Amino acid sequence: MNIRLRLFQSPEERGVFIQILESTYRFTLGSIAGAVGASAVYPIDLVKTRMQNQRTGSFIGEVAYRNSWDCFKKVIRHEGMFGLYRGLVPQLIGVAPEKAIKLTMNDLVRDKFMDKNGNIALHAEIIAGACAGASQVVFTNPLEIVKIRLQVAGEIAAASKVRAWSVVKDLGLFGLYKGARACLLRDVPFSAIYFPAYAHVKAKFADENGYNHPLTLLAAGAIAGVPAASLVTPADVIKTRLQVVARSGQTTYNGVIDATRKIYAEEGARAFWKGAIARVFRSSPQFAVTLVTYEILQRLFYVDFGGSRPAGSEQTISTPIEEAVRKPHHIGGYQVAMPVLTGLETKFGISLPRFSFAKPQNPQN
Repeated sequence: MNIRLRLFQSPEERGVFIQILESTYRFTLGSIAGAVGASAVYPIDLVKTRMQNQRTGSFIGEVAYRNSWDCFKKVIRHEGMFGLYRGLVPQLIGVAPEKAIKLTMNDLVRDKFMDKNGNIALHAEIIAGACAGASQVVFTNPLEIVKIRLQVAGEIAAASKVRAWSVVKDLGLFGLYKGARACLLRDVPFSAIYFPAYAHVKAKFADENGYNHPLTLLAAGAIAGVPAASLVTPADVIKTRLQVVARSGQTTYNGVIDATRKIYAEEGARAFWKGAIARVFRSSPQFAVTLVTYEILQRLFYVDFGGSRPAGSEQTISTPIEEAVRKPHHIGGYQVAMPVLTGLETKFGISLPRFSFAKPQNPQN
């Protein structure tokens, strides 16, 4: 059952307090959606991280994993099923504000650029997405550096068990933001590509009344995630290398530019695309599940703050009269019956009710 509450009739009536309430509402739903999406694809994220951290040029010895599937099998074999979920708890703690602020910021900026008819230009969609990506880094970077160090800890069999809190204490406040520039280089383009692509693919998948079924939302989110996730893989590889602890014999890096030069010199250009497949298979379904959950929650617990509602959330059912107006020449429509009704009036003197329909507008006018 949908919970619907309308507070104001138009955006002009809203004050600052109501806009804050709307952002809080979106933030709460975004937190839940982010946790659901992250949990669904976390094992793929772990595989992606280990593949990106695997060195082939600076460390003497055999590579641990031949490919993503080999990595997946070896984690289960040596660490068990729970090994696929190393670092999940800090991920869930951090992913709530991370995804929530991204979704809220994207909606907020889109609302500011949207005209009275609910239309928004493509460049404004890109700006909204970029703002969303930049705003989340304050939560993303500490979360990811802890998660990554927990994910790679299981690679060394003799290593002692690593705890999230011990990683935080070792890093300190400033250490939690190591690799933040690379994180920005990844998250800003990702969101600038993802959110506009999602909005346009979702519109293409909507039915003739503009309504989106949850399955079409899921498909739109997955499709939009493919180019967004794959194109920013080089920045993700650099971020991963900066945030892990280099083992004995491995190359260390002193920033984005230094890491870029050393990775290219030692491993070649292909190294920047390590884990790209795993990243696509992680990010694409994760954001699909996150966006679907976010929009469904907004439908189920709908509160009208006078702002915009997600496009495609209203399911309209046409009445017979509306259907006749939209399809005036449809067989069985009122226009087909008009000669019969006129004949009855002429021959038998029956007075029938009169109906009139608005003529459908020419879409070219």
